Amino acid sequence: MAPFLEMSGISKRFGGVHALRGVDLTLQAGEVHCLVGENGSGKSTLIKIVSGVEAPEPGGRITIAGQEYPHLNPVRSTHCGIQVIYQDLSLFPNLTVAENIAIGQHLGGLRSVDWAAMRATAGSAMARVGAEFDPETRVAELPIAGRQLVAICRALAADARLIIMDEPTASLTRHEVDALFALVSELKRAGICIMFVSHRLDEVMEIAERVTVLRDGAKVGTFAADTIDDRKLSHLMTGHAFEYDVHAGNVSAAPVVLELQGFGRDGDYEDVSLSLRSGEIVGLVGLLGSGRTELALSLFGMNPPDRGVLLLDGKPIALSTNADAIRKGIAYVPEDRLTLGLILDQSITSNVTLTVLDRLAGRLGLISSGARQGHVAQWVSRLGIRVSDPENPVKTLSGGNQQRVVLAKWMATHPRVLILDSPTVGVDISAKDGIYGIIRGLAEAGVAVLLISDEIPEVLYHSHRVLVMRQGRITRDVRTGQTSEADLRRAVNA
Repeated sequence: MAPFLEMSGISKRFGGVHALRGVDLTLQAGEVHCLVGENGSGKSTLIKIVSGVEAPEPGGRITIAGQEYPHLNPVRSTHCGIQVIYQDLSLFPNLTVAENIAIGQHLGGLRSVDWAAMRATAGSAMARVGAEFDPETRVAELPIAGRQLVAICRALAADARLIIMDEPTASLTRHEVDALFALVSELKRAGICIMFVSHRLDEVMEIAERVTVLRDGAKVGTFAADTIDDRKLSHLMTGHAFEYDVHAGNVSAAPVVLELQGFGRDGDYEDVSLSLRSGEIVGLVGLLGSGRTELALSLFGMNPPDRGVLLLDGKPIALSTNADAIRKGIAYVPEDRLTLGLILDQSITSNVTLTVLDRLAGRLGLISSGARQGHVAQWVSRLGIRVSDPENPVKTLSGGNQQRVVLAKWMATHPRVLILDSPTVGVDISAKDGIYGIIRGLAEAGVAVLLISDEIPEVLYHSHRVLVMRQGRITRDVRTGQTSEADLRRAVNA
C-alpha cells in the first residue's frame, strides 16, 4: 500500500544553522509513528514543514496521498488532512467546547454562524472519541485531559488523516495516558496515521509501531519498535550510553531532618507518617488523586494540615505560609514550572535572584548590578545552564535549561529539604540526566530530597527509598535495591 506521506531530502537552514539535513520520512495510513530526538534535533522544524508553517530548502520532495508538492502552506496542509495538536493545545479558553471543535468550518468570509451545524459537527466528533462532557462548557473549565480531547475532536472535525501530537502526555497522569493510548488505538483502526512526539521513551516504546530518530538535524534511522528498547533509543538520540542502575547507598545512619507523624488533611490525605534523612532521596509515586501534591504543598506551608505533627531536626514546627517554609529551609519546585516555577517574561537574572533578594541587598537595601551578576554567573556555571545572555527572558531557554533555572532559584536558598514535583517533565534525555546529576549532588551535600514523579524508572533509579501513595495514604515504603519497576507499578495500580 502506498504511504500517506513521503518526505525525502528535506533540509532547512535558519541563517547559518542547519536545522534539518536531508531528512527522509515515510508515514503509513493507520500507523502510530513516533518521532524522537533531543531538543534542537530538528523535530519542531520537521513538524512545521509538514504543517506548512515553514518551507523546506529547494530539492526536497513532499508527497501526500500520491500528490507531490514542492512545499506546503497551512491551508494546503489542512486540506490534505494534516492536523497538529501542539503541547499548549492552541484552544480558545473563552469559547465553548462546540465552538472550539467546529471553528475550522466557520473561518473566512462574512456569514452568520449556523449554530445547529456547529453543534452537530462537535457532537459527531465527540461521539467518535467517547467524550461525554457538555459541548456548551467553556474550555477554560475543563481539566487538561478534557482539553486534549477537545483538540483531538477538532482535528477529527477537520477530516484529519494524519494527526501529529506534540508531547501529548507531558501534563497527564498515568490513568489519563492510558485513556489517550486507547483513543490512539481507535484512531489507528479508523485508518488515521498518528505521529507521536515525546521525551518519555517508555511511552514511545509502549505506543509506537515504528520510531524515527533525529540527531543534530539529521535522521539517524527509522526502526521497528519491537527491535529496540528505551536504552537503545537513548543511545541513538544522543550518541551516549546512560546508566540504568539503582543508586541506593545506605543512609540509614544519617540524622533525620524532617519527619511527619499522623499528618492528615480532610479530603486530601490521612495518617501520613514518613521521614527524610540528611543526604537521602526519597521517591514518592501515586496516581491522580492519591494526595501526593497536596502533601507536598502542606510541607511547603501552602496547604496546612488539619492534624498531625511536623518535626524539623526533631523539633515540632508549624508552617502557615510558604515564607515560613523558606525560613525553615524547605524549598519546593512545582510540577508546572511555566506558571508556578518561573516568571517567563522576566530575565534569567530576575528569576534566579528572586528568592535571595534580601541576601543580595546592601546596607541601604539596594542591590548592586555586580552582586546580581555575580550571583547569577555562579549558578549558571554550577548548574551548566546554557544561556547566551542572562538578561534574556527565561522563556527563550529550552525546557531543560528552564528547569535548571528553577533549581538554581531554590538551591540559592541553601535548603535543608528540597521537594521536587515531577522535575523532568517535558525535558529530553540528556537534560534529564543532567538534572539527576544535580539532585544526586544535592543529596551528597546533605540535602534531604523528596522526589515526586509519575515515572516509575525515575524514582527507582534515582532514589534511596520509594513511597507509594494511594487514596491519601502511604501504602508502601521500600528501599529501591529491594524492588523492581514491575513491583512498583503493581503497588501504584493495586
